[in-house]
Amino acid sequence: MLKMRRNFAGAFLARDLGHGAWRLSCAVPREIDVILQGAERGAAQAFGTDPLVGFSIEWRGETALLSFMSGERVATVESRSAIVHEPLPHLYDGLPLVNVDANARRFWRRIFRLVRLPGGRYLLKLLTGLSRR
Repeated sequence: MLKMRRNFAGAFLARDLGHGAWRLSCAVPREIDVILQGAERGAAQAFGTDPLVGFSIEWRGETALLSFMSGERVATVESRSAIVHEPLPHLYDGLPLVNVDANARRFWRRIFRLVRLPGGRYLLKLLTGLSRR
């Protein structure tokens, strides 16, 4: 059985989304959201109202086990799934993305304007078919 574990720094706040779904959010040291689905029934009592610290998730095949401290006590909550969302501010910086200049924008505006006209799609197909010959 494959086990994966992840530990998180910071204080997480738990918000009940209903029907066993929870959102655990942390803003410091960086923004992280954990979405739980199918959390056990005692999750509200385990999370309490205090921030969750010493937070970790262990994925165990079909379930995820969350361990944390809330107030002065150590608690665990089992969930059907746990999804960690960590926005990365410079994710696309290294990709060779296309920069569209004014001429290219004008070209694409004309194409989209043409396609919106009645019969414009057929005219565009005809023009592209002619360019292949």
